[in-house]
Amino acid sequence: MTDNQNEKNTGWTGGQNAFGDFAPGMVHYTDKVLFDEVWERAGLSKRDRSLITISALTALGKMDQLQFHLAFARRNGVTDDELKEALLHLAFYSGWPNGMGATTVLKNIVENDA
Repeated sequence: MTDNQNEKNTGWTGGQNAFGDFAPGMVHYTDKVLFDEVWERAGLSKRDRSLITISALTALGKMDQLQFHLAFARRNGVTDDELKEALLHLAFYSGWPNGMGATTVLKNIVENDA
């Protein structure tokens, strides 16, 4: 079997939408590797992957990426109350400013959905 036959295609186009032809490598690794392969692995649910990703991004203070992943977590079945609780817990382990920043991002997402 060739690599192309093993490749799943979820139809993910986030990298393409963000970068178009500007950064083809980033598009490929985002759409084909990260979302078609890593996020589709059977070892963890997408819900669990979302919680892990949110934890890492919060700990690193990566609020720009957190914006997408908090919304994605909601689509993957994580409730707003669970996200609030996770961010409170993370504030003690990743630093209060990171927890506050992440909670602000979540608050904006929830309020914009209302």
